Amino acid sequence: MKNIKFILLFATTILFISCEEVVNLDLDTEDPKLVIDASIDWVKGTPGNEQVIKLTTSTGYYEETVPTVSGATAFITNTDNGSVFDFIETVPGTGEYICTNFEPIIGNNFELTIIYNNETYTATEKMYPVSSIENITQKDDSGFSGDAIEIEAFFQDDPTAENYYLSKFSTNAIPYPEYTALDDEFSNGNLMSVLYIDDNIKSGDDLNIKLSGISRRYYNYMELVITMIEGGAGSGPFQTTPAPIRGNLINETNENNNPFGYFQLSEVDYVEYIIQ
Repeated sequence: MKNIKFILLFATTILFISCEEVVNLDLDTEDPKLVIDASIDWVKGTPGNEQVIKLTTSTGYYEETVPTVSGATAFITNTDNGSVFDFIETVPGTGEYICTNFEPIIGNNFELTIIYNNETYTATEKMYPVSSIENITQKDDSGFSGDAIEIEAFFQDDPTAENYYLSKFSTNAIPYPEYTALDDEFSNGNLMSVLYIDDNIKSGDDLNIKLSGISRRYYNYMELVITMIEGGAGSGPFQTTPAPIRGNLINETNENNNPFGYFQLSEVDYVEYIIQ
């Protein structure tokens, strides 16, 4: 059991006096589950042979540290040609399993296997291509106040396929990156773009822009994740607690102990933009 304290502020309409009351809630804490971060990114112009899988366990919301997982067996199999790529925790205790000879092949199918605590976890996914970022524009008068910086990155959609994309904007000016999931349903074969608007960034800041080609299944997953982060299901102190979002990972040994996370493979275009 865990105690979580939060402040409930209320006003009395008769006396017009505000007061504070500390409410202690006893909440059940679930047993830790395996969390698998297996995002294989092949940055354009690189061999793509060095890849990392991160293994941790779930923990309480207010915990300051995330427990890492050591002693697991991790490998990815190219099910189209039979190649197997082992991921090894080269530095014990980090939970980072590294492969230095991975062979990314667009259009091939891959299977992830994780063996931990006598349980086997698997997931399958295809590697998808991505268009190159062709142009970046900047406006300095965006947002409601008119003083936010707007960055727009443009790329050409491939008209011969149904495409899904994930963009990531990150900068030291803010603690968390911003993600956008998009598809080409209404822009097939056209010039597409992703927007980033922020009033915290300034001239001289580095803005890292990452564009990934993803599967429809991963697109749907990220849409749910982004909606949850942005409070799309509602906001306020009495909103419903969001349910865990299920990824594509399966526990082959115990179906009642499925992990968190997702296994996906993408070609990636990456640009470091300096705010003008």
